[in-house]
Amino acid sequence: MNSQPNPIWSLIWTFGVMSLFAVGGANAAIPEMHRIAVDIRHWMTDKQFADVFAISQLSPGPNVLIVTLIGYSVAGVAGGLAATLAMCVPTAVLAYGVSRLLTRSSRSRWHAIIQAALVPLSIGLMGASGLILALTADRTWMAALLTAAVAALAFATRLNPLWLLLTGALLGFAGLV
Repeated sequence: MNSQPNPIWSLIWTFGVMSLFAVGGANAAIPEMHRIAVDIRHWMTDKQFADVFAISQLSPGPNVLIVTLIGYSVAGVAGGLAATLAMCVPTAVLAYGVSRLLTRSSRSRWHAIIQAALVPLSIGLMGASGLILALTADRTWMAALLTAAVAALAFATRLNPLWLLLTGALLGFAGLV
C-alpha cells in the first residue's frame, strides 16, 4: 500500500516521535498508529490494521510487536527492525534518564505527583485504543453488539476473559459475526 520509494526514514520518524507519547506502553498509542498508518500515510487498510493488531496480540512477546508488523508490512524486514528500534530506543533512553533523576531526588514530592497524574492518562489512552480497534474490527451490527456485550461482561463480572474469547471465536467460526 506504500508508494514511497524508501519509507524507512518515515517509519523511524513516525515511531520515534510516537514512542515519546506512548504513556502506558505501545497499546496506548494504537489510536495514533491507526491514524498515521491508515488515514495519513495509507500504509494499510482498516482491515489490515485490525489483522496486524490481532496477530500481534496472539503472538507471544511484548505488546510492541504491532509496531514491528506495521514496519514489516511497509518495508519488509528492514522496516520491521527500523520501526521496532524507533519505538523502543527513545523511550528506553528517556526512562533511563528519568529513573536516574528520580533516584537522586527520591524524597521530593513532585515525582509522586507526576506518577499519580500519569495513571489516568494511561487509562484514557488505552480506552481510546479499545475504541479505535472496535471501530476498525466490527464490520456488522452483530459484531458491534458482541463487542459491547463482552466489554460489559468483562467489566461487570469476574468471568475469565478466555471464556469470552472462546465464545467470540465460536460465533465467528459459525459465521454469526
